[in-house]
Amino acid sequence: MKKKKITEEQIIEGLKKHYPDPWIDLNYSNPYELLVATILAAQATDKKVNQVTETFFKKYPDPESLANAPLEQIENDIKQINFYKRKAKLLKECCEAIVRDFNGKIPDNIDDLVKLPGVGRKTASVLLVNAFNKPAIVVDTHVKRVSQRLGITKSNNPDKIEKDLAKFFKKENWVYISKAMVLFGRYICKAKNPKCSECALLEVCPYEKKNLK
Repeated sequence: MKKKKITEEQIIEGLKKHYPDPWIDLNYSNPYELLVATILAAQATDKKVNQVTETFFKKYPDPESLANAPLEQIENDIKQINFYKRKAKLLKECCEAIVRDFNGKIPDNIDDLVKLPGVGRKTASVLLVNAFNKPAIVVDTHVKRVSQRLGITKSNNPDKIEKDLAKFFKKENWVYISKAMVLFGRYICKAKNPKCSECALLEVCPYEKKNLK
């Protein structure tokens, strides 16, 4: 007998038991700060990024200040972060583009955001969801894993996963699931030793390799 497929309602109900009011682990107080933090967070821990940005944002409070800073100075200020030289270059070029093309304001739509150096669809979606509260779907490593385990997608391609999630979830739920699925994948549905016995989705989850030890 074929198992019933998990539904959107079941997933959201389960996620809300864990994360009724989901958050992002990066510290920021405006769209510019979140953009910088998200670029820095690629292949780096949020904890390390938060340590660096605590002083970084005081030194560079807006895109203009970062755009006008010498590259070597930016490199020195983020040298604790992985790939700091490449990230410093991207940050400077990104802020130069924001000042030049958008009057120093962070765009609030995906078409303009992805034109910025260092900003792909994932980073753009993080901005839209968390800084602007606009519907978008964030596909990071956690969302990819969770959506595969829940049977929403079979793909490894982020663009295809985004389309599968967009088709599965109503647009009104995109902001919520983008925040909640990241946290769920990070803290519950982990890559190694997922906490299946603590999971609110245990009874309806189709994942066959559940960790029930």
